[in-house]
Amino acid sequence: MSEGEGLSYLSHARYGKDKVRVFRVVRDGAWHNIVEYNVTALVEGDIEVSYTKADNSVVVATDSIKNITYFLAKTSPHVLHPERFALHLGTHLVTKYAHLKKAFITIEQLRWQRIPVAPSAGEAAQPHPHAFYRDGDDKRIVEAEIDASAGLDKIVARVTSGLQGLLVLKTTGSAFESFVRDEYTTLVEVDDRIFSTSIDLAYRFAPLAIPKPADGEGKVFDVALAPEQAKGTAWDGDSVAAAARGITLEVFAVDESASVQATLYKMAQRIVAEHPHVQSVTYKLPNKHYVPVDMKYIEIDNMSPPKAEVFIPLPAPSGLISATVSRK
Repeated sequence: MSEGEGLSYLSHARYGKDKVRVFRVVRDGAWHNIVEYNVTALVEGDIEVSYTKADNSVVVATDSIKNITYFLAKTSPHVLHPERFALHLGTHLVTKYAHLKKAFITIEQLRWQRIPVAPSAGEAAQPHPHAFYRDGDDKRIVEAEIDASAGLDKIVARVTSGLQGLLVLKTTGSAFESFVRDEYTTLVEVDDRIFSTSIDLAYRFAPLAIPKPADGEGKVFDVALAPEQAKGTAWDGDSVAAAARGITLEVFAVDESASVQATLYKMAQRIVAEHPHVQSVTYKLPNKHYVPVDMKYIEIDNMSPPKAEVFIPLPAPSGLISATVSRK
């Protein structure tokens, strides 16, 4: 008996492969499509003896999980769509290995856009068929839990998608007034200020039933939803991602913001209202502070809102505002 055998037990275990980097080219003649992913694939199941008895017979090596990720990146028809690819990868893991009951797949998608090129002088630019550029540092995020605990004929997927690191700024249309004032308050009330934040957004879809894979392993995978049934679900992740990003940017731009909290709530409300399969929306908005430079010493007003034009970006400390808005 090992030391502490009667005092403790293994209450949870999960393992897998992290930071699997994938770049995929899908060629359709001269027209090429690309995706770049950072993938994490973790599993749970009947694996406790690998911890408690040093019995590796239940361990699918993390190197094998990496190889499965690359195999499906090559063979899956869903690889260009991160929600679908995550569902395929997770379903394959829990189907092929009967002792694995859950898979947890996280995908970060890096941004690539086609370079616009004019075919000839005077003509409008067109997206180039195989040349791309990175147009931002924000990442699209997909987190999928594929749960086969109730059996392969009752697999359920729970998907949360979103984005991270979307940096935005506007130079007016934002105020912060009437907050608590006491002996600790030094912040000045303003009716016009720079509003900047790095947006993290997560929206949780309603659970999705996954049919039992016909091939018995999940190498071949589809949810078999008609287009109208799929609309707005996790299977339709690309269109929901585009809409959620668009709503976020539009509300940020046009809202006459009374506070970061108030703008956040309007963003989340719209996503819930316009996407019936989204159950909740979470935003995390850290303030990016821009403080006007005090030039009174040379008799220049750079502090009052109409005259404030030169600012110091301050990386820290910063406010961090977060909230979750859920469907009733």
